[in-house]
Amino acid sequence: MADAAVHDTRRVLVAPDKFKGSLTAVQVAEHVTAGLRRVVPDLEVEALPVADGGDGTVDAAVAAGFERREVRVTGPLGDEVTAAFALRGDTAVVEMAEASGLRRLPAGVFAPLEASTYGSGELLRAALDAGARTIVFGVGGSATTDGGAGMLSALGARLLGTDGKPVQPGGQGLAELAEADLSGLDGRLGSVELVLASDVDNPLTGPKGAAAVYGPQKGASPKDVRTLDAALAHFVRVLEGAVGVRAAQCAVSPGAGAAGGVGYGALLLGARFRPGIEVVLEVLGFAPALRRASLVITGEGSLDAQTLHGKAPAGVAAAARAAGKEVVAVCGRLALAPEELERAGIRRAHPLTRIEPDLSRCIADAGPLLERVAEQIAQDFLR
Repeated sequence: MADAAVHDTRRVLVAPDKFKGSLTAVQVAEHVTAGLRRVVPDLEVEALPVADGGDGTVDAAVAAGFERREVRVTGPLGDEVTAAFALRGDTAVVEMAEASGLRRLPAGVFAPLEASTYGSGELLRAALDAGARTIVFGVGGSATTDGGAGMLSALGARLLGTDGKPVQPGGQGLAELAEADLSGLDGRLGSVELVLASDVDNPLTGPKGAAAVYGPQKGASPKDVRTLDAALAHFVRVLEGAVGVRAAQCAVSPGAGAAGGVGYGALLLGARFRPGIEVVLEVLGFAPALRRASLVITGEGSLDAQTLHGKAPAGVAAAARAAGKEVVAVCGRLALAPEELERAGIRRAHPLTRIEPDLSRCIADAGPLLERVAEQIAQDFLR
């Protein structure tokens, strides 16, 4: 009877990721909710914006009830920026892109060789200062390819060149690394649970590594990629002298290559790697929200092949399918066949391009278009 009661209330769980370049996940949820209620005014809607560990993870945590904390940290090029993390009790959600993301670079500027994760280390330290005992470290959207060297330095590591001075920030500087001393790392790191939340499982170096796969997205030329990959490999060799074989083991572990290798630095700190969407759903309280719902609406800007490999909508759909709940998706554009959607646990997908084929208009008017799509979903599934 309990299940029937839940169904009778027609409670909808709206759990989308962002529409990148157009709407945040929170805004997507707001527009979908507005559209649904135009058709069913008394509809119970629970909004739980989600993320996969990358951009928007802190915002999703705040929307779920975490407190937003802001701190001044070092941006990827050394300038000071205001970055945020989320805190609830003794659990913190830290998003490395807040400090070291591409969005922290001036418009049109890339710095693949010089960008540093130093600010990400400062952000982790701020979470420790706030009393966090569990830190979910979401990585993605980074401007950096420094293997987490900057982050380690901010947390007390000493990375020195042959002249005994700290090497230059960024991945390129690691080529000059002569000595690594991790004995000064913040002692509190040994008593916290650090979770590396990422949607990629690449190793640090090689053809599937941080530089080769993701460097070009950060402006790296083919020559830059070779420079960075060699510097990261050298970084590992020097670290072996400081921490032993674990340095090499971490370099080939899943997630080491995430976000320009900041995953590697996190693994050296003792982090446990978990798929980003899995840990984020857990932290946000998705399971109890799912139990209360009769229909789940998820989505992101583009539903495509990448969606099926650890992105937020696939994680939401998998969890909902396991709970026997029907899932509908909204998106800007759809590049998946019906059978692929079905395998992912998505009953139907509604792309905005079906209403507005012009992509630029679709992006500019995403909010109103989402409301029209949501009205259609309400007509189809809630009447």
